[in-house]
Amino acid sequence: MAGRSLAVPRTASEALDDSLLQRLNLYFETVVADTPDRICQAHELRYRVYCLETRFEDATAFPDGFEKDAFDSHSVHGLLIHRASKTAMGTVRLVLPRRESPEKSFAIQALADPIALQKADFPVLSTAEVSRFCISRQFRRRDSDTLYDQIKTEATPTSSTAERRSGPLMRLGLIQVLVRMSAQHGITHWCAVMEPTLLRMLAAMAIRFEPIGPLVEHHGVRQPCSCKIADVLSAMKREKPAFWDVLTCGGTVTF
Repeated sequence: MAGRSLAVPRTASEALDDSLLQRLNLYFETVVADTPDRICQAHELRYRVYCLETRFEDATAFPDGFEKDAFDSHSVHGLLIHRASKTAMGTVRLVLPRRESPEKSFAIQALADPIALQKADFPVLSTAEVSRFCISRQFRRRDSDTLYDQIKTEATPTSSTAERRSGPLMRLGLIQVLVRMSAQHGITHWCAVMEPTLLRMLAAMAIRFEPIGPLVEHHGVRQPCSCKIADVLSAMKREKPAFWDVLTCGGTVTF
């Protein structure tokens, strides 16, 4: 790692930080879907997850096997690639602000309480909406899932050293590409309409969104929310430095 001499012994926490990022890079590749082929991979994976696995969307509405909506016209997409199989196993979308009509940029603008939205930390032109965050069930149910997707807050009698050091790599990989795309597009804030359980899971990773108004009904109960990316990364650096190392690619992506 740049700036570190291999001749100098490192602390246990430094070794852990390195191993988590290295483990991600060993198993996976995070990429921006910046070619027609990669964008098709993102839409096909969304169809598999949202239409076939979870039935969140009606499969008959997408006879070509690609799940899309109106927000894709002003979005960028990220992919998590499983290196061994070269398969796209996860995807996430960052909906960018519409500069010609910013008030119509995001789904949250039609769902959240308008007064709460006005009071929120929500600079529209530098905010992007996080959505279509998904990992295919075929990967989440692998026998080796503990290497990738389990949150280990403390060691268990049966967990191996590799398992205890792995962390939620698949989710972290997708959030890493979100951070990278946000930096590329001058995005300082994220907004989202999330399940409360997902918000709690993210909070356990030191990724904390602030609620915007009350819960809403949108394919189930959801919480409109937002966060400032720099604040999220600052908290994560203090509380979960190994996770921060992954999200910022070893500190090379900054806000």
